[in-house]
Amino acid sequence: MSNFTKIKDLAMKDSGVIAGIGIPFAAGVAAGAYLAAISPHIPILIPFSMAVLLPLTSTFTYLETDSRRPRRVAFALLFLLTGVFCSINSSISSGIHIPEGPITRLASYGGVRLRCLIDSIPYPSDTTGPLVKALLTGDRSELGKDVKEIFRTSGASHILALSGLHMGILYLILSKLTTPLGNSPLARKTRYILIICAAGFYTLMTGATPSIIRAFLFITIGETARLTGRSRFTIGTLIFALTVQLAMSPEVITSLGFQLSYLAIAGIAVIYPTLEKIYPKAEGLRGRIDPMRKIWEGAALSISCQAFTAPLVWYRFHTFPKYFIITNLTALPLTSAVMVLSVTTIALSGLGICPEPLILLDDKAVQLLISCLWIISSL
Repeated sequence: MSNFTKIKDLAMKDSGVIAGIGIPFAAGVAAGAYLAAISPHIPILIPFSMAVLLPLTSTFTYLETDSRRPRRVAFALLFLLTGVFCSINSSISSGIHIPEGPITRLASYGGVRLRCLIDSIPYPSDTTGPLVKALLTGDRSELGKDVKEIFRTSGASHILALSGLHMGILYLILSKLTTPLGNSPLARKTRYILIICAAGFYTLMTGATPSIIRAFLFITIGETARLTGRSRFTIGTLIFALTVQLAMSPEVITSLGFQLSYLAIAGIAVIYPTLEKIYPKAEGLRGRIDPMRKIWEGAALSISCQAFTAPLVWYRFHTFPKYFIITNLTALPLTSAVMVLSVTTIALSGLGICPEPLILLDDKAVQLLISCLWIISSL
């Protein structure tokens, strides 16, 4: 058996274990949130029943049986009850104020400084600064109603909400910046620490919304797997991140941003691999530069996300973005270019050495993004 096959088998086994824990736990958190909402008395009664049920379940888990199925059922029940307990406990303690620590205060200060630095950049267009601020910090307070309406009607509202897209682009920038450190064991550990710390600081600096926390957990899990030489599988990563985030903050299960974020990743994990194979990848250089395949990959990614998120969006808002494929094929590459240009512009402006042509180029890229979305919204 090859090393790759061994790693893959181990990863699949780990994914099965994670799923057996994470899915019942998430179901328990959802049940706890529902129970806490429908009756004020249930949150008081459940912790007492949990004190009896949890020991009984954990004891049954370790009983000797002829089949593994009873143990699996017991483990599933154990984590289901644990999820209920965590959710109920969160609802009871939601009014408790926890003071901010020094890192959180430093991150908040960094967010203020970043917004001030963006405001100081002399962009020619009035809409560029507010949009850059929205894309990098999540602050949409200065965006005009017309710009917000363009993003909404074109089906690009998700671009304005900080999510895995934004964190992913920043992660690629961090990866490129740390590449010169090399690939020695010490260099890999150093790069790991720098990337995780920078991503964590950015998460705190932008308000630690549920979708950005999910993206941070994905980066942390992925980088840890890379550092330890383990294979990375999206389903296992998804469920593990879901379990960790719900354990830290069970109340986020009611957040729309949290639900859409995980549904989008679930769609990518389940549907995208099948859609991608419809357009076979050519060998060699042709496969790497094939523009039609790049377009198909973008379309497949959009379809995968919409297949899982559209029902929830329709249920909540009774709308559906008709031109979502055109929007994503146009807006996502432009958004990536805008963010790379904006990060470079902001960094050089902070050092006082930003050339004016770079500011103009960033401004033109932002205006091109707005113009393309305006055309799509007018269809």
